[in-house]
Amino acid sequence: MPPDIDPQRAVLQAVVALHAARPADAEAASQARRLLVDTVGCALAGRQADEVCRLEVALAACEPGGFAFPTGQSLSVQAAAQVLAMAATWDEACEGHALAHGRPGVPLVAALLPLALRRDASIGDFVDAFVLGYEVGARCGAWLRIRPGMHVDANWPALGVAAGAARLLGLAPEAIVQAIDIAACQLATSLYLPVAQGRTARNTYLGHSASLGLQAAFASAAGIDAPEGALAHYAANHAAATAQPLPGASTLLLRDAYLKPFAAVRHVHYGATAARAIRERLGGDTAGIRRIVLTVYEEAIVYCGNRAPRTPIQAQFSLSFGLAAMLRFGDVDPSVYAVPRFDDAELRRLEALVELEVDADLTARRERGATLALTRDGVMHEETVTTIAGDAGHPLDRATLVSKFKHYAAQSVASARSQAFCDGVLDAPADTALGALWQRL
Repeated sequence: MPPDIDPQRAVLQAVVALHAARPADAEAASQARRLLVDTVGCALAGRQADEVCRLEVALAACEPGGFAFPTGQSLSVQAAAQVLAMAATWDEACEGHALAHGRPGVPLVAALLPLALRRDASIGDFVDAFVLGYEVGARCGAWLRIRPGMHVDANWPALGVAAGAARLLGLAPEAIVQAIDIAACQLATSLYLPVAQGRTARNTYLGHSASLGLQAAFASAAGIDAPEGALAHYAANHAAATAQPLPGASTLLLRDAYLKPFAAVRHVHYGATAARAIRERLGGDTAGIRRIVLTVYEEAIVYCGNRAPRTPIQAQFSLSFGLAAMLRFGDVDPSVYAVPRFDDAELRRLEALVELEVDADLTARRERGATLALTRDGVMHEETVTTIAGDAGHPLDRATLVSKFKHYAAQSVASARSQAFCDGVLDAPADTALGALWQRL
């Protein structure tokens, strides 16, 4: 390797070269299909929000095109990407990747699905582009750690989208790298501030990444060029980039993607899982609970210490709200962020009882987990959780994945259609037209 090539950039170039030269292998393809199912399900649920509905209608009037949701209006590729990304993240039930500290897959689905449908691509074409884009995006997330006060969603995810979209357009490896560098020249400084104040501006961020990635891919296809090593320049001068070596090109980071069983930030899942176990012991009776203590690793409290949340996005980033909702209703799904559940008096009483304490041992070991202790009618109940469903080591099984899709899509898609779509995406041969699968919805 020439001495002037940044080693992280060299890894990304190797990733592009590897995945541009061959179809995705069976393991990668299976995981890509699972993420497509989950992301579409999350988008169908989030699309029911009034704000997302209004955006979809406004964009359809301005930018009609060849993509449409079930019972929806026609949208252009760029318009559809914005709506898909916003809808998928609206309830915070979408995928993520621990090493990347973000979600490389959501903006990829948002950009690639309408583009693939517009190009009459097969499910295999979509998968191949998704895998390349995910492997680039996850590594960029691991490398380009954000500065304090920033949020990742409108930052590095655009780089994976640029790579994936360029792959779907059939560009050569050097042009795919060029697309990444074009996007790197204009990465956003997206703020955490909307989350802190409970504002839904945060939900536009992944749409920005999807849109920027598409723009960069088409620009590269048109012959527009970028400075050599633009991404390495960005990393050195504008990010809190890590010096840790990136996983080599042959390491499949997609294997470590997680799918969420609950609609909340991943940090919330440990306390919520413990709360579900205790709720089952209590038979769902919470009236006698008088004290609740959640002991958890420090990072969870830093990012999700919001108390008495006033808006859904604050609640999605709230350890206390998530476990209280689980104790009260037995689930944390999109319904807990809407009236009447969001304002339920018993939920709010339970949330106010929660005491948050740092688990010094977990924090020192840089491990995740939580211990929930509560007192009901003078009796102490305790549950410790160190692993949660959906993690790479404990993936959601097919039945759970499909059940989540059906539940989230229920307001717009009949159960039989949901089942047919899921079966098709998960099982159809690679040369099956993606449009035929989309029509099942």
